[in-house]
Amino acid sequence: MLDTLRKGAKSWVAQFLLVLLVASFAVWGISGSMLNAGGTAVVTVGDTEVTPNEFRLAYDRQMAELGRRLGTRLTQEQARAFGIENQVYSQLIAGALLDEQAREMNLGLSDSRLAALIAQDPAFHDFNGRFDRNNFRRVLSSVGMSEEDYIRSRSQVAVRTQIVEAIAEGFAAPDAMMAALAQYEAETRDVEYLLLTSANIDPVPAPTDEELSSYFEVNQARYAAPEYRKLTYVKLENEDIADPSAISDEMARADYEARKDRYTTAETRTVDQLVFTDLEAAEDAAGEIEAGKSFDELMTELGRTAADVRIGSFSRTGLPDQSLAEAAFSVAEEGGTSDVVEGQFGPVILRVAEITPESSQSYEEVEAEIKEELALAEAAQILLDVHDAYEDARAGGMTLVEAATQQKLTPVSIEAVDRTGRTPDGTVLSDLPQSQQLLRDAFETDPGVEAPPISLGAEGFVWFEVEDVIPARDRELDEVRDQVIADWTDEQQLEALGARATALKERLDTGADLSTIAEDLSVAVETKYALSRGDTDPVFGEAAVAAAFSGTEGLNAVANDASGDNKILMKVTSVNDASTTTADSASEEQRNQIAEQIANDILDQAVAQLQSEYGVSVNRELAERALSF
Repeated sequence: MLDTLRKGAKSWVAQFLLVLLVASFAVWGISGSMLNAGGTAVVTVGDTEVTPNEFRLAYDRQMAELGRRLGTRLTQEQARAFGIENQVYSQLIAGALLDEQAREMNLGLSDSRLAALIAQDPAFHDFNGRFDRNNFRRVLSSVGMSEEDYIRSRSQVAVRTQIVEAIAEGFAAPDAMMAALAQYEAETRDVEYLLLTSANIDPVPAPTDEELSSYFEVNQARYAAPEYRKLTYVKLENEDIADPSAISDEMARADYEARKDRYTTAETRTVDQLVFTDLEAAEDAAGEIEAGKSFDELMTELGRTAADVRIGSFSRTGLPDQSLAEAAFSVAEEGGTSDVVEGQFGPVILRVAEITPESSQSYEEVEAEIKEELALAEAAQILLDVHDAYEDARAGGMTLVEAATQQKLTPVSIEAVDRTGRTPDGTVLSDLPQSQQLLRDAFETDPGVEAPPISLGAEGFVWFEVEDVIPARDRELDEVRDQVIADWTDEQQLEALGARATALKERLDTGADLSTIAEDLSVAVETKYALSRGDTDPVFGEAAVAAAFSGTEGLNAVANDASGDNKILMKVTSVNDASTTTADSASEEQRNQIAEQIANDILDQAVAQLQSEYGVSVNRELAERALSF
């Protein structure tokens, strides 16, 4: 957490969405020693107070943050169910305790230091990395915070950080603890096991109507139909308004001529080279080639292989050693060799093994591509004009479909889609533009309401309109009968398999050999060697690995396999306790994690001590009133 605090002190996000320092203290809850006091403050710690407005602001931000993570706008009832109110109390109380401690210690921050901290925040920088006041105002506006609120919050964060770092900085993880942790993680086990599947039990008979109805009633919520929305959207991007047919042949041909090299592939040559230690040796070799010796014979005499001499295929400008380019491209035919050339690594003789001639695409071959590109370029120039014309049409009373049609855009209607992008038959709508935001906004918009457009960055816009809401409902059994039968059968099979595995474990516990049980089941005994606690084994899975480490050598256990559909009957045959492992084997990352956890514990204790010293008063009635407006 300390590392998070240090980073957070430089990041506006953490400061705005949470009270920076206390994000990790949400688990404290509201202590029973806190008084339900009156007054004009929701939280009072000594002379430090949290006003109703500050409480409401923190509550709204916490609620919005959780809603963003869940992809939905939370209702007040849902917020209470998630415990947001208590989380906010905990955060604000922790912050107030630290503020009161800072006040008593006369801690503060100079204006110049505060200005420097704000200027260092990269969220407020321009593209040159300098503080930009317009960026500063824009970012604050986007999170609903005034400059005054931000400056006060930033100052509080900096002062609180002084206390945190004084209390909890500089801890090192003890070697004894690191050695114990290293031994724990290094321990391995050899395990013999049987993989039990549905083939090892009798087939599960089909459920009766009574069994199926009873199962469905108990699990009806699993089969409920979610809320669906009927909506229409229209997308505006360059390709939506590009018209290649409007590009004349003359314009396209002129572009082709202007950029003809783009459609030309340069000649390439596959080059081999023999490098010599000195010019005399190279000249002697060149004489031998001229006298009739082949390049390959010379290569063999020098103890080189084809792989040794091959440097690759290159265009004239692509050769890594440009001092060889002229010689390589002067060879008249494939298999020809060059004179001695002075290269970067000494004198060389080159052989051109293969020549791929230059090739060009004709205008006719690329005409469609050129027109498409030119049309997209023109569309980019008029995209904002189309946007404005669409908005003007909507403002003039046109419907979404009418305004889109006027601008030659294509409206897309979706009869029903849920929050995850699925239709009632389970089809995932994978082609929705900006799908996450579109669905989130659609489920926060009432039917008939004109929602603001969704930006596609610099690429365009999406407008949408919710036409109808199909409420969530409980499905009837007949609608999902096949799925219910499949789920019931799976559960019955797993239950029967679990019972069989437990019975077989009892045989192991009473002295039977795993090999004997395997023979009875006509399955093979398999072995996992050196299984460790951190293994992500594709057969065992997390549950079976945990079971293998739940006892000593000789342990018999039953666990689900990685898929959850089968059972594993296992016996631990050997344990390597890694007793010789020392603290030196622990990584720097592990040491830092343990040190941070120790520091967090000490910081928790320190804040708890502040709570007992200062006392905390909470006016819940005032907080309720703050949430009601």
